[in-house]
Amino acid sequence: KKTQPHIIGIAGPSCSGKTALAKHIMEKLGQGNCSLIPLDSYYYDISHLSPREIEAHNYDLPDALEKNLLIKHIRTIADGNEIDMPVYDYVTHRRSSKKILVKPAEFILVEGLFVLYWEALRKVLSSKVFIMVNDSLCFKRRLVRDMKERGVRREYVSKQYETMVRPMYEQFIKPTLKYADLIVNGEDQIEKSSSNIMNKINKQQL
Repeated sequence: KKTQPHIIGIAGPSCSGKTALAKHIMEKLGQGNCSLIPLDSYYYDISHLSPREIEAHNYDLPDALEKNLLIKHIRTIADGNEIDMPVYDYVTHRRSSKKILVKPAEFILVEGLFVLYWEALRKVLSSKVFIMVNDSLCFKRRLVRDMKERGVRREYVSKQYETMVRPMYEQFIKPTLKYADLIVNGEDQIEKSSSNIMNKINKQQL
């Protein structure tokens, strides 16, 4: 018999620690009991654009993601069926030809900027978490990540943060804080945040 999974959504600003927290919760819940769906996998392929257009591309708009496919996939997995999740490569800006098979599990973690943005997605979530972190720390973390993992220049990271990342956070992501049923501090030890989430889940499941 297919059981309805408990779907945990984790939203928050860029570099607030969403992925790290999701992975930590997965370890607590046990890999076999848990599947992860990062929203980043659903970015549209923009490899057809010119280098200049790519540099000006705003990843921090809800429209940058293939929302319909994402919501369809989350509903599919909520119904106890597996999905073929796309794979997105930030370095080449393209969606890979390979896909990741995500199987339904007792717990599904969905993490990303816009997890609480779309009503259709919120409706499928069992627990809604928002990570709060101050702006300067998010920027520091982003600088380190983007230069190291995505091979971009410092000036590009700074400009992108000032012109897109932070303004889009204020406009689209921060207002979704009101939908969270649990707010955690992204500067706390990850153990503390994950324990708060686990307690919340346990209470909901009683």
